[in-house]
Amino acid sequence: MDTQTKHQVIDKEAVTGLRFPETDVLTDKEEIKQRAADLQRCLSLGNLEHSKIKIYFEDDTSPKVVDTTVWGLTDKRVILKQGIVIPIHRVTKVKF
Repeated sequence: MDTQTKHQVIDKEAVTGLRFPETDVLTDKEEIKQRAADLQRCLSLGNLEHSKIKIYFEDDTSPKVVDTTVWGLTDKRVILKQGIVIPIHRVTKVKF
């Protein structure tokens, strides 16, 4: 557990077995804009410096966090190594 936020720490490989609801975890427009900006920064850090970041997100059961490198971004997905994806609308925050 990430003691600060009560998120379950998981390996990126475990993400492939998760189910994600269609609803966005964020409702505030400013938070959604900030998430997009933060994810763009994560992509730059991942590609330029191969820096690992923490992605906080929610699947259909509980809050989770993964410590990983962002390899790509689409308008709907965060792409990790090995083609593993997390839907952007399920990301609550990122920590650099």
